[in-house]
Amino acid sequence: MTRTHRLFQLMQTLRRLPAPVTAASLVDELGVSLRTIYRDIDALRGLGAVIDGEAGFGYTLVEDAAMPPLSFDNGELEALVLGLREVSVIGDPALARSATTALAKLKARLPARQAHRLQHAVLDARRWQRPPEPGIDVQALREATWDEATITFQYADAQGRESRREADPLSIVYMQNSHMLLAWCHLRDDYRVFRLDRMREMSRTGSSFRPRRVGMLREHMERLRADAEAQGRSS
Repeated sequence: MTRTHRLFQLMQTLRRLPAPVTAASLVDELGVSLRTIYRDIDALRGLGAVIDGEAGFGYTLVEDAAMPPLSFDNGELEALVLGLREVSVIGDPALARSATTALAKLKARLPARQAHRLQHAVLDARRWQRPPEPGIDVQALREATWDEATITFQYADAQGRESRREADPLSIVYMQNSHMLLAWCHLRDDYRVFRLDRMREMSRTGSSFRPRRVGMLREHMERLRADAEAQGRSS
């Protein structure tokens, strides 16, 4: 990890963890020594970061007064609220929790008038029936997708037939009231869509398909779009 990257990670950690953040907590988060933490705090202060506290008491990152306050116009605020509330009701369990905490953090950072508008937004997202529960750890699947790591898993099709699949995960989408994995299936040697609630026992194979994910996803989406348009014309 370069020093620049480490300083950036330190700033992000100070923003994320509840204040005051102890040096010991920063050591655990960043995997560096106490001496490095103290030196990096001094470096950030020298660069203009306003950080209250000292060794033994913990640190609190204070937003720089030279930075503009976090603010949105009314339309942007409604869009953010609607998007986060939608994720909280259709996202997988881990992502739904993240959406809820993100909304709370956003409210805490906004000016009082906009925080009130966020709390009482006129737009909302409701689902009377939640998506089927995923059969795998979706956070692990997201990480494998970001890492462009090939995965293997047990899969049951619509008729309940079981098969072991190996696939290159491209994207996770919500469609047709279910969470779906868009992937390149090694068994079928073609693009496929897998329902997450029918997946079990997922793990990485140790192989990587980097850096082809973006191009493969674009091609997969084009095929899905073409199929949908063809079905629309035939109906």
